[in-house]
Amino acid sequence: MSEKNLDFDTVIERRNTMSIKYDFAERLGMPADVLPLWIADMDFKTSSYVQEALIEAVNHGIFGYSEALSDYNNTVREYFQKKYNYEFVEREMVMTPGVVFAIATAVRALTIEGDAVLIQSPVYYPFSEVVTYNGRKVVDNTLIYNEKENRYFIDFEDFEQKIIDNHVKLFLLCNPHNPVSRVWSREELLRLGEICLKHKVRVLSDEIHADFTFVGKHHIFASLSPELEKITITFTSPSKTFNLAGLQLANIIIKDPTIRRKFIHEYKVSGYSEVSIMGYVSTIAAYKNGDVWFNAVFDYIKKNVEYVKQFVDSNLPGVKMINHEATYLVWLDFRKLGLSVDELDNRIIHKSKLWLDSGKIFGRTGEGFQRINVACPRKTLEEAMNRLKRVLE
Repeated sequence: MSEKNLDFDTVIERRNTMSIKYDFAERLGMPADVLPLWIADMDFKTSSYVQEALIEAVNHGIFGYSEALSDYNNTVREYFQKKYNYEFVEREMVMTPGVVFAIATAVRALTIEGDAVLIQSPVYYPFSEVVTYNGRKVVDNTLIYNEKENRYFIDFEDFEQKIIDNHVKLFLLCNPHNPVSRVWSREELLRLGEICLKHKVRVLSDEIHADFTFVGKHHIFASLSPELEKITITFTSPSKTFNLAGLQLANIIIKDPTIRRKFIHEYKVSGYSEVSIMGYVSTIAAYKNGDVWFNAVFDYIKKNVEYVKQFVDSNLPGVKMINHEATYLVWLDFRKLGLSVDELDNRIIHKSKLWLDSGKIFGRTGEGFQRINVACPRKTLEEAMNRLKRVLE
């Protein structure tokens, strides 16, 4: 079978499919006719190999309890060995229904109520949620925006001081970073790791967006040294790479046996056990046969990013696109327009009828920014950008 789903230009109707992105606008306070480019899923069909594998599973007709066999484990291991030269054995991987679920599980497993957990805002908003919902304290090592270089950097002195002052036990690393799209260099990651090792801070490294690295090279944090492997949980999933979020599967890599036992115990306490058979089936198909599809969608999204950059520079004075290095989520800076956060949101949502992710949900330092999902047909993206142009004129 050859890859069939390489048409990314056709707009596919997603309404009335129980899509969070399209079917819940009014319930979430948005206009019914809003154009959604917010939540991080793609408006593209996944690989036809994945579709065929799922159809075969459906035709089998029995949907009982499932567990991973060696074919699944070997497929995932081979994918990471080939793509990132990172190796792990079967017992070091735990399957969960999602990355956020797993991060929350790890927070409970490795800290107690009242403990401090470090994040780097502006950052993916579930990071702060899983900390506060579980009765832990959020400590923020705010990223520094360098206007001259038009990208974000880590304040390492503040990072270490926050750990000392707050007796931080756990660090949530976003690698690559969502929403500011930084691909952290090997040197930056090693410096973070050195500080964490020095102060006995464990690291939760969310690497779900790793495959969409457009600039530089993605480094799996735990792979940088044996010492870092011992303090790190690595969170991965095929969901972003192959648009499989609804199939509910993540692969969590935990090298250290003590940390792994604590994580598995907390996982069992949650009452969740077997992951969906559809998650297993789709992952095997994607990791074994999805290269052609992924390379094509990677190139398409890269061109969409370039289109947004050109459009912003040419048509949206006062708006700046932050240099884009990774993910299919573009970070736009509207602060020079002089609008309040609420006024900016109102113009975008109610006047342009666009549903983006307001920067304020990523932390105080995200105010005045907007995150836009560009994993959509060019026609959809052009419509969105022209709506922005009209409302800002």
